[in-house]
This record gives sequence, structure tokens and C-alpha cells, in this order.
Amino acid sequence: MKMFLTAVLGSTLLFAACGGPDANIPKANTSAPSSNKPANATNTGTAPSTTAKGEGLAITPANSSVTFVGYKVTGQHSGGFTLFSGTVDLVNGKPEESSVSVDIDATSIFSDDAKLTEHLKSKDFFEIEKFPKASFKSTKIEAGAKAPDNFTITGDLEMHGVTKSVTFPAKIDVTDADVTVKAGFRINRKDFGIVYAGMADNAIRDDVSIMLNVKPNRK
Repeated sequence: MKMFLTAVLGSTLLFAACGGPDANIPKANTSAPSSNKPANATNTGTAPSTTAKGEGLAITPANSSVTFVGYKVTGQHSGGFTLFSGTVDLVNGKPEESSVSVDIDATSIFSDDAKLTEHLKSKDFFEIEKFPKASFKSTKIEAGAKAPDNFTITGDLEMHGVTKSVTFPAKIDVTDADVTVKAGFRINRKDFGIVYAGMADNAIRDDVSIMLNVKPNRK
């Protein structure tokens, strides 16, 4: 038992010392929700009209993906959602004048382990019977981010009945054929009321990596 506890402690310390397997994924800045701001607000100091609309490009599971990776002492698990819908409102072909919104069906969650998938649906995690939906609505898109990203997106993320404003870098490309938005960032699940710690000998990290790959076609 002593050797077992020593091994677990050693793994935990190594996990922390190395910064974890998500060390290269930027952590989103999280704050109080900013739902009172227009969805396509910019940093110019003048809020654009809420009636301004551009090209409404449909986000679907056929052209996009919403996935995540969760980490624990002994490894990691990947997963995502199979059902979601949303819109990229592309204004003047410029990301910084545009907005993005996505509604996610939390009941469509999946993972790389069937037993884990059922656990994720329970009250220990997403509690899907009580909170069957999640959503994201951008409030600001700004040019400038550390390469390979070229924009910074801020928006309200609602999950597990909690809404927070999150800011993260993204790679956004606009072509005549489509719009591509790629982002990978970390959030603290406890900020959204998901506090299950895991097994005593296999604790779960607080941070979860979220990966967005959005590529709707232009009409």
C-alpha cells in the first residue's frame, strides 16, 4: 500500500511539474457574463447596430465539430457532441465585424469510453436531464493573437446552468467558398459548477480542453 500511494503521489507531482498534457493549449480568460453587449460588438468604442446582419452561414455537424479532452492523473479521455447548430453572421467579409453563435444538445455527448459517456450525463458532470442545452454567443471578435491564431474571440458560454464570459484565441480564415474558425482553449470546469473530483487515486484535473472546428459554406 505504501508503494502504491508513493506511485500515485509521484505521478501527481510529475503531472503538475510538467504542466499537464494540455500545457500548450491556451487557457481562456473567464469572467462574469456580458450578455448585455451586442453579439457583434467591436473594440472601436461604438457598438454597431443590433439589426446589422451579414451572411448567415449555417453551422452543422456536417461541416463542423465541437470536441473536448479531459485529463486525470493516469491519462486522458476525449469526447464531444454530435448534435449542435449555429450561425456565423459574416458582415462585410470581416471577422471583426461578425459574430458566431452555437447551441449544443448536451444529451448528444459522447466519449472514447461507453461507461464514461453515461457518467458524463449524470449529476456528477453535465447533469443532462436538468441542463439539456449549452450555448455560446460571441460578444466581440478582435484582430490579433499569437500565431498561428489571428483573432481573439470573446463570448458568453452557458453550460450546466452557468453562464460565463470567455476569451480565447482563434484562427479565422474567410474565402469566397467558406469561413473557417479553429480554436483550442482550456476552461476550468468548476467555474461552471462541475466539481466532481474523481477517484481518490485518480483525480480529475480542473481544466478541460475544448476544440472548435467550424467551417460553414458561403451561400
